[in-house]
Amino acid sequence: MEEQWGVIGMSSDNKHHGKRNHGCDFRGNGKQKGKAKGPNVVVFLHGFPEIWYSWRYQMIAVAEAGYRAIAIDCRGYGLSDHSPEPEKTSFNDFADDVVALLDSLSISKAFLVGKDAGVIPAYMIAAVHPEKVTGIITMGVPFMIPGEFSLKIMNKLPKGFYILRWQEPGRAEADFGRFDVKTVIRKIYILFSGSELQIAGDDQEIMDLADPSTPLPPWFSEEDLSVYASLYENSGFQTALQVPYRSFGIDCGITDPKITTPALFIMGEKDYVLKFPGMEDFIRSGEVKNFMTNLEIKFMPEGNHFVQEQLPEEVNQLIINFLNKIST
Repeated sequence: MEEQWGVIGMSSDNKHHGKRNHGCDFRGNGKQKGKAKGPNVVVFLHGFPEIWYSWRYQMIAVAEAGYRAIAIDCRGYGLSDHSPEPEKTSFNDFADDVVALLDSLSISKAFLVGKDAGVIPAYMIAAVHPEKVTGIITMGVPFMIPGEFSLKIMNKLPKGFYILRWQEPGRAEADFGRFDVKTVIRKIYILFSGSELQIAGDDQEIMDLADPSTPLPPWFSEEDLSVYASLYENSGFQTALQVPYRSFGIDCGITDPKITTPALFIMGEKDYVLKFPGMEDFIRSGEVKNFMTNLEIKFMPEGNHFVQEQLPEEVNQLIINFLNKIST
């Protein structure tokens, strides 16, 4: 598979520090390769502990369907550079980097596909720059933007929950630092594939919750784990802990957010995020559509938090159907 990846780069300047963002144009894009604009471009945005490679199945599928597929390592992740002051990085930087990437590639408009924390810059761009977004597909986390909106959710989370623990400066660093990078990723994938909230007791850290005898999920191979580990060995976890966990409360400057762009939200019914206080009702009641007025919601009965890796063929079909519907 390695020979299929092409590399795109975005040089740093005073505003954007997205140097060495990586993605791919697959063989088979035909005339779209390196040239596609408008509705033929799909930009994938990962969460944590993911990386551009998290979209490996989706990138092949959309490229074979005639679209140009681009996935980046977000700022400070994998092969992308950190900000000069990583501890000050915010979701605004991530959103700015995506806009700068589109501009640097002369892409006037694109589909945005985000998962986990990757949904947040997608929502921000769709709210602030609707002219740049053909459509938006998100997975695992419904509409959310940094600042007061996110803080209302965070304030309801139970004591010992991983997000609250990792918001504490130095705590996750000490927890992760007991293990090598590959073991950290292994533990997180095992924990986050479940349907229960990850809550540590007073005498525990989050990494302690993973039973060392538990195997990797069957859809995530040792080879996959090695790819993740090599990328995080390059970047470390400094920015990955700052954004998302320590940036949820930083106001993004968006007031009265509304997304009118065509949107698809995919949620696994076995995703632990559904157990956040009030989260399932926010989605199923349709309250989320107060913020996304043109939203279609698809639940996947067996899907977990890594649904795009767990059930790639089903997710790919949902994505391609949406892309084709909006592009025609």
